[in-house]
Amino acid sequence: MKIVHITAGAGGRLCGSCLHDNALVRSLRTRGLDAILVPAYVPTTTDEENIAIERIVMGGVNVWLEEHIPLFRQMPRFLDSTLGRLLDSRWLLTWLSSRTGSTRPADLGPLTASTLAGEQGHQRKEVEKLVAWLSAEVRPDVVHLSNALLVGLARRVKQATGARIICSLSGEDIFIEQIPAPHYGRIRELLRERAADVDQFVALNHSFAEFMADYLAVPIETISVIPHGVDRTGFPAVAPDLVARRRVRGGRLVVGSLARACPEKGLEQLVRSLPLIALDRDVEVLAAGAEVDAEQGYLRRCLTLAEDLGVADRFRWLGQVDRPGKLRLLESIDVFAMPTVFPEAKGIPVIEALAAGVPVVAPAHGTFPELLDNERAGLLHAPGDPADLARAIGRLLDDEELASRCGWHGHELSLARHTADQMAAGHEDLYTQVLGRPS
Repeated sequence: MKIVHITAGAGGRLCGSCLHDNALVRSLRTRGLDAILVPAYVPTTTDEENIAIERIVMGGVNVWLEEHIPLFRQMPRFLDSTLGRLLDSRWLLTWLSSRTGSTRPADLGPLTASTLAGEQGHQRKEVEKLVAWLSAEVRPDVVHLSNALLVGLARRVKQATGARIICSLSGEDIFIEQIPAPHYGRIRELLRERAADVDQFVALNHSFAEFMADYLAVPIETISVIPHGVDRTGFPAVAPDLVARRRVRGGRLVVGSLARACPEKGLEQLVRSLPLIALDRDVEVLAAGAEVDAEQGYLRRCLTLAEDLGVADRFRWLGQVDRPGKLRLLESIDVFAMPTVFPEAKGIPVIEALAAGVPVVAPAHGTFPELLDNERAGLLHAPGDPADLARAIGRLLDDEELASRCGWHGHELSLARHTADQMAAGHEDLYTQVLGRPS
């Protein structure tokens, strides 16, 4: 069984999809499967060993030029071959992607619609390059797309290779819902049309599976649920003693958070809750996550808000951290909070907090009620309500027995549901089932 996993790179910043896809393909290989990870648009970024191949398909520069400059769509083959390889070079895409962080979803409506049109869009030349490489050199049995915004590739890939097409569902709606008319309507139409070219979708939880079945207009039976799995290296084999952790620190309480600094992930909510949490407690917040140029203004507003609320000395923004930094953060906190405003499709930082044996506070929407196992691994709060967020965090800070019980249960839950091998085994079973069906 030859598996090709095509994943959209994130241009130098950590993102949940890159982390998930890299961990999945690496675990598939550990199980003995012939699987490769192929970056699309720009290189992938991960805080673990990056196993993506050097080749980048649908190179971001070529995709952009073909969208905006018609001449590039009709370039002679001999010239396109030479120039195209240069523009798809890893060093160039890495350099450019580090300088394009100011791009907003609202600016990408035409390009998104065109790529979803696949072989009928402005990027048809890039689609044919990908198809030629897959059919001549790779010859996959399964092509797994990392998100629904890549479904424009499915039809031609299936026609040329005969491969079965799997597509992960990764929170695409957050991006799509920021695109204005008239492109928004066209994108929704293309998503539903091209979803029919996919043999099976994969969601990380039942909540998002049900939401996307309606969003894509596909039967719920065409969406398999396979939870994200964590590489246990560096995570505790047994749940930590959270009470002893507090004692060593001398009584100071620490709340941690790990998510991109953007409005959807709710950093502002955490800052607004801090004065209430710190009202009668010695507490600080340690927050870390990826930064994007287009969202620097939001981060500055959050830091200014902390000053205005008088809690700047209790709030520390650490920026993007590597894997050792992430593990140190999880080892140093009493409660983990991820107060997303938008319903979360993945919740990978929460899964990592469970693996670290830390109780979690999260909103009562998206994947979180499922991840927290009906509040046995943490507490839920009203979405977008800093006061209720403070209530939930305060309860776990004040009740050591409850916090320890939630941390222990979350750790056990992560072992039962969220290991990398379990994730890979679930996908291996899915690939086998799909290959056994009539085309």
